[in-house]
Amino acid sequence: MATAEKNLSVYDKESIPNGADYKIGIVVSEWNENITGNLLKGAEQALLANGVRAANIHTHYCPGSFELPLASQYLLEYTDVDGVVAIGSVIQGETKHFDFVCHATALGVKDVGLKYNKPVIFCVLTDDTMQQAIDRSGGKHGNKGVEAAIACMKMIALKKTLK
Repeated sequence: MATAEKNLSVYDKESIPNGADYKIGIVVSEWNENITGNLLKGAEQALLANGVRAANIHTHYCPGSFELPLASQYLLEYTDVDGVVAIGSVIQGETKHFDFVCHATALGVKDVGLKYNKPVIFCVLTDDTMQQAIDRSGGKHGNKGVEAAIACMKMIALKKTLK
């Protein structure tokens, strides 16, 4: 398993652009809120630590991970954010519902980013157990929210350098 050997919260601070002028949208699933809340904290802390002003972090909530693509699209369509971090957590249950939600959410997040030509970062944990989700939302494997926030900042910087 990839995260077993990597702390999701560790990154090279020298390679992160200064986010003072960045406006970042965050959409957060209310489902599994104990997990998504921790992912949100990690994302916000990483953005603030790298210069993004608190007033430029726009956080909104949606019912579940399946709704994250549309919530991301709303942010890109109705605000002037430079990128979006889509935060969710889907934990395997007894039915195939897990597969459908994960697949649709991943494709939807990707499609929104391509449609609006702005980074929309997939920060959705798709774990087999609650313990795996805990481990990746501030537990022994760090916090995927940190990794997603840094990815968003790097993609915004990449676009700016290529314009």
